[in-house]
Amino acid sequence: MRHPIHRVCSFEIVSAYALRVRFDDDTEQTIDFRPILTGELYGPLRDLEIFNRVRIDPEVGTLVWPNGADFDPATLHDWPLYEQAFRELAGRWQPVQA
Repeated sequence: MRHPIHRVCSFEIVSAYALRVRFDDDTEQTIDFRPILTGELYGPLRDLEIFNRVRIDPEVGTLVWPNGADFDPATLHDWPLYEQAFRELAGRWQPVQA
């Protein structure tokens, strides 16, 4: 079985914690990350200044943040299939203490 490999080509910040992400197959997803921004890795992204420092890693073709947070580009591409699972996981992650 072959699985397509997707790469993020561009993104646009559309609102606080939400990005419109375009992929190499000319599809796009608008993703609201706010519900999953908790835990050790994603919690620091609740700081909007850090969240807005998102960029595309040219080597792997996905979104990355300065603290090392990232997502598999295939997960971003098929976000509607994974969103609920991420929300459920985020509910079990411990909030980061500032």
